[in-house]
Amino acid sequence: MAELESLTLTVSEAATVLGVSRATAYECVRTGRLRAVRLGRRLVVPRDAIAELLAPPVVQVDLVETAVDVVVVGRVSPVAGSAL
Repeated sequence: MAELESLTLTVSEAATVLGVSRATAYECVRTGRLRAVRLGRRLVVPRDAIAELLAPPVVQVDLVETAVDVVVVGRVSPVAGSAL
């Protein structure tokens, strides 16, 4: 029987995966850079939130005559759908 892999990490586990301190991981959660959810009394980080944090921003370029407007519209996971 295959062993189930957790879909979430604790903030401390996410810090280890990211190679940062626990305090830095909690700061990223507090500022919204790292997505986390509260399940009961526990604050957990979905595994795909790690990829979202590390993904480069998506840039949309609109050309209007000679002017160029660059708008950052979000992040895209380079490993969409894969677990970290």
